[in-house]
Amino acid sequence: MKVVILAGGFGTRISEYTTRIPKPMVEIGDRPILWHIMNWYAKFGYNDFVIALGYKAPVVKEYFLNYYALNNDFTVDLAKGDIEYVNKKPRDWKVTLVDTGLNTMTGGRIKRLQEVIGDNQFMVTYGDGLSNVNIDSLVKFHNESGKVATLSAVHPTARFGELDIDDTSTVKSFKEKPQLETGRINGGFFVFNPEIFDFIEGDDTILERAPMEKLVASDNLTAYKHDGFWQSMDTVREREILEEYWNSGNAPWK
Repeated sequence: MKVVILAGGFGTRISEYTTRIPKPMVEIGDRPILWHIMNWYAKFGYNDFVIALGYKAPVVKEYFLNYYALNNDFTVDLAKGDIEYVNKKPRDWKVTLVDTGLNTMTGGRIKRLQEVIGDNQFMVTYGDGLSNVNIDSLVKFHNESGKVATLSAVHPTARFGELDIDDTSTVKSFKEKPQLETGRINGGFFVFNPEIFDFIEGDDTILERAPMEKLVASDNLTAYKHDGFWQSMDTVREREILEEYWNSGNAPWK
């Protein structure tokens, strides 16, 4: 099954990085967040990726064109022009890179991939969010639902710190932007049947609006409830949070 990653947005809320590179190429540790997302899917055996590009598409294309050299040691014979790789670290990933337009909306990007996807079930997620959602359980849940589409319903992270205050006004605990235990939002990590294309009109279609409304109206959308880790990367501080997780050696998505 193909995994589509939406990687074409402008990333204006994290412009400290995205004036130079697209948001999915912002690094966590020494790897783009896009790589982390792909690595999580690959853990479950899903390694056929389709990257929907837009803003600064050449940056992503160049990364994958040079991926083998960037991630392996090698010896160059300058006389012959030969390259011999040392300590190879191969990945059995197939990556299809498709420029889906600079100003195309999320639904439109998926629609533009219809010929690449064909008449097959596929997965979709955003190129700026990490989670430890169990992909096998997600796919199984979707198939058992009989619906056209499944989204992962996650607990959002609080915008502000959370205080636990006792009756004497003493602060008993402080958590900076904890993951909330109540309420759920769309966290991406979708599974779609090919009928999803019938719900998307064109480039101007925002996936999260008309298509989702039509799916709900036709009783064709189900939610996989994920209670574990989920974190988007919309701000510099959120990137720093993900970086702290990674550097700790205990990143939930590692």
